Amino acid sequence: MRAVRRFTVRAGLPEPLADLGMLATNLRWTWHPPTQDLFAAVDPDIWARVGGDPLHLLAQVPAERLESLATDPDFLGRVRALSDELREYLTGPRWYQERARRAADGANGTRLPRAIAYFSMEFGVTEALPNYSGGLGVLAGDHLKAASDLGVPLIGVGLLYRSGYFRQSLSLDGWQIEHYPVIDPNGLPLEPLTEPSGAPILVHVAMPGGRVLRARIWKAQVGRVPLLLLDSDIEENPDDLRNVTDRLYGGDQDHRIRQEILAGIGGVRAVRAYCELSGTPQPEVFHTNEGHAGFLGLERLRELVSGRGLDFDQALSAVRAGTVFTTHTPVPAGIDRFPVDLVQYYFGDEALLPGIEVRRVLALGAEDNAGMFNMAHMGLRLAQRANGVSKLHGAVSRDMFGALWPGFDTDEVPISSVTNGVHGPTWAAREITALADWTDPTAGLSGVSDAELWQIRGTLRARLVAEVRRRVRAAWLQRGASALELNWTETVFDPDVLTVGFARRVPTYKRLTLMLRDPERLRSLLLNPDRPVQLVVAGKSHPADDGGKALIQQIVRFADDPRVRHRIVFLPDYDMSMARFLYWGCDVWLNNPMRPLEACGTSGMKAALNGGLNLSIRDGWWDEFYDGSNGWAIPTADGVTDPVRRDDLEAAALYELMGSQVAPLFYDRDAAGVPSRWLAMVRHTLDTLGPRVQASRMVGEYVDSYYGPAATAGVLAEAEDFRMARDLADYRRRLAGAWSYVRVTGCELGMDDGHTPVIGDPVEVHAVVDLAGLSPSDVEVQAVIGRVGDTDDLTDVVTAPMRPAEHGRYVTELPLPHAGALGVTVRVLPKHDLLATPAELGKVVLA
Repeated sequence: MRAVRRFTVRAGLPEPLADLGMLATNLRWTWHPPTQDLFAAVDPDIWARVGGDPLHLLAQVPAERLESLATDPDFLGRVRALSDELREYLTGPRWYQERARRAADGANGTRLPRAIAYFSMEFGVTEALPNYSGGLGVLAGDHLKAASDLGVPLIGVGLLYRSGYFRQSLSLDGWQIEHYPVIDPNGLPLEPLTEPSGAPILVHVAMPGGRVLRARIWKAQVGRVPLLLLDSDIEENPDDLRNVTDRLYGGDQDHRIRQEILAGIGGVRAVRAYCELSGTPQPEVFHTNEGHAGFLGLERLRELVSGRGLDFDQALSAVRAGTVFTTHTPVPAGIDRFPVDLVQYYFGDEALLPGIEVRRVLALGAEDNAGMFNMAHMGLRLAQRANGVSKLHGAVSRDMFGALWPGFDTDEVPISSVTNGVHGPTWAAREITALADWTDPTAGLSGVSDAELWQIRGTLRARLVAEVRRRVRAAWLQRGASALELNWTETVFDPDVLTVGFARRVPTYKRLTLMLRDPERLRSLLLNPDRPVQLVVAGKSHPADDGGKALIQQIVRFADDPRVRHRIVFLPDYDMSMARFLYWGCDVWLNNPMRPLEACGTSGMKAALNGGLNLSIRDGWWDEFYDGSNGWAIPTADGVTDPVRRDDLEAAALYELMGSQVAPLFYDRDAAGVPSRWLAMVRHTLDTLGPRVQASRMVGEYVDSYYGPAATAGVLAEAEDFRMARDLADYRRRLAGAWSYVRVTGCELGMDDGHTPVIGDPVEVHAVVDLAGLSPSDVEVQAVIGRVGDTDDLTDVVTAPMRPAEHGRYVTELPLPHAGALGVTVRVLPKHDLLATPAELGKVVLA
């Protein structure tokens, strides 16, 4: 029989155990081992069976067991101590509060925001809340956790997907099969946002044809951070609108734009409702994590136009000041783009955003293709501060989006970078966290012997081997094999063999099958009699990506070969629970994307936290963190344009590194059987990378370099009834009328013709500038000096502001920065107190 309806009943707890409910629903338990141990003590067997999920544990444990625990003084003491500790964690001052106090006392004018809204299409907080697909979501989850630990007043905003992403299994021939389990929010660590009367609070978003999309708001509590998730699967919606939040990254473009409208516009309305209900300060900064939720800026424009009487340009100045945009996309094909006609369909009648003309909306998302609306372009135009997620990705982004700032060198494009980090308490094994203190980088592992460290690594590897065997057997049973023919799975992998991990999403650029480029050479590495290697592979392909599924099938077919299946496995259904075993137990973490198409890639960071050594192409985070002693850099065939030849060359380099350096070092043992030189690299990795890859470092950088400046600019823009925002809008209008007539009519270098200058000699630069009616205070005139080549293009430039003299003349003096052939020019840039950089408006006049 099949159920007609599904529903969840939560466990009733005896009054003495009431605090167990608080401990189970606050997701801090996901990174707090003492709380996990408390729940495991309730019933170890059930705890293991439900995958370490407290709510499911409490729903299944017999009532008599709970009654017994309610009279157990030792257990009650543990509950009381942990609940008191949690309350202190939730309310006590932390790093951010001290930072805010110092900022308030300081004289630099920067203030820290009272609240920040952080929007993302997915959040990977825990497998108990399956609301993520991969790296972007897990990064967002780690961002919330680190913000909670630091006391940063973040509010997370996203969608609740009733079928999550998908569960992955394999057919008998190795083809990916997707399953979409139905998720009941009442069985998740969520609570609905309700009126004091108990009625659910609904967000309303206008749809074409006079219809309305309604969404309920669910709240997950991630330590100190509330996470608001919008859910359209409610009876008030017709069937097609109920399905808006059915699946993550599913459906056609019409379905996708509805999701993004709900996430952005509905998300802002949800935040407003939550803050009003809870008495939380309204956000002063809005952080758009990737372009999916970019419509949030349009809703904030509507608020100011409809509610505060600003015109569009004035509202745009205020919205930009308090917005941060993070791009994770290193390739144009990865950007969300919608047909202009589709955007007009949803925004054209102004029912969705009263007072906002659709032509202004379309201009924000304009790109070279006039028929397409670009979500990343809109995100950049609606945010005064933008960043990539590694230093290399910042450079890639400046080049990729440079056309939005014409006339500026790539290095001047106002997109900087914050390298991603990972939440150490979530991803590091307990055995490692007991040794390493990443809050004190000088502590190191000096008190731990090589033998002890090697024993810990062996324990973690053995734990992974046991999990691999369990999952391989389960996968073969799911593929249709008989239990009688699966005895071989009991000897899959060896706890003493060098173990390499490769697990991630499966787009083409990540090159899942690069390791298969020369199957015989891979087979010889796996089966080497003296220095064998075992390889665990996992990853999901997007359901619509048959090319990615074909790559998975190639790996699976190779791994199915009886000759090597004890040394290489593909584990289906990669998620956070599997990932932990991989990060804990793998000796080497392999990453071989097509450089520079990996924005950051944080899986190798998680392996490093556990003493894993990275073997990676120098892309993303590894490009800046690799130091020659914390792993290996796979050489790249830069300049080779033929992708087939490039793959051949880089695969050969991978095999060579593995066979001649990695494996020999792992198996080079001393008299006690300990690989001392290998462990020297492990120690170096833990000591040096451990502190640097932390999400706390990442969030701290956002606070200091983005949230603080954005809050300061936002408050300045809104002060005195938005005086500064209005002034900036007027300034931009004046600039638009005059800028095409601004000219540099003369540029001279004041040098003694008889003297050969040397580096450091001062030189005067003179210029004549026609400002076309603009005031000298409206602009900054700069002298630019740098190396010059045959084409007269300047490189390695140094700039200096010029001061106005009489009759439109400007002058400055600066030291000569280089030897050799130099060139000089003069340029004119906009200047206004509410601009974050001179390049912000994309306007420059060159001599």
